[in-house]
Amino acid sequence: MTVPYLDGWDLQRRIHREVRAGERPDTLILLEHDPVYTAGKRTESHERPTDGTPVIDVDRGGKITWHGPGQLVGYPIVRLREPIDVVAHVRRLERLLISALSTHGVDGYQVEGRSGVWVRRPLSEDKVAAIGVRVEKGVTMHGFAINCDNTLAGFRGIIPCGITDAGVTTVSEVVGAPVTPADILPTVIREFEREYAEVAA
Repeated sequence: MTVPYLDGWDLQRRIHREVRAGERPDTLILLEHDPVYTAGKRTESHERPTDGTPVIDVDRGGKITWHGPGQLVGYPIVRLREPIDVVAHVRRLERLLISALSTHGVDGYQVEGRSGVWVRRPLSEDKVAAIGVRVEKGVTMHGFAINCDNTLAGFRGIIPCGITDAGVTTVSEVVGAPVTPADILPTVIREFEREYAEVAA
């Protein structure tokens, strides 16, 4: 079942308030969205698509991306230790996703100066998981999106994350077999618990 983006964002903000107030432990939200574009704070007007798919302005870093069915989206709502290091948080997310995806046959890696998880393809270097975050009052919001078995059509009308010299792929394309969000979800949960048990405030 997919979740409208604004409903997911409302849930994020509610849980963020509860974690900030100490009423809830660190929480990872995992879901799939209805088709939508989200425009980060650095998105320029000419980068916005005009294909009729909703475009929602959000308060995360980065530029524009697409979400939709077949993509596993994760929102880690986590209190970070002082001093707050947003880059370290992004690197942790990359590491846990690389580890989770390796279980499914994906040889992902980090690229210096770029966020997300990358894979080598025959003709290009492609992104298989995107990351865009925000930290407010020491607690994280937004997070990551893993392309599992979603269509890539939504990315064709945009420059995903503002990167012009690389492509986008899915886990299913990389391994040559169907891999759904439900397949990947347990390994993402396991790696999240392992990685963030060490850094929670």
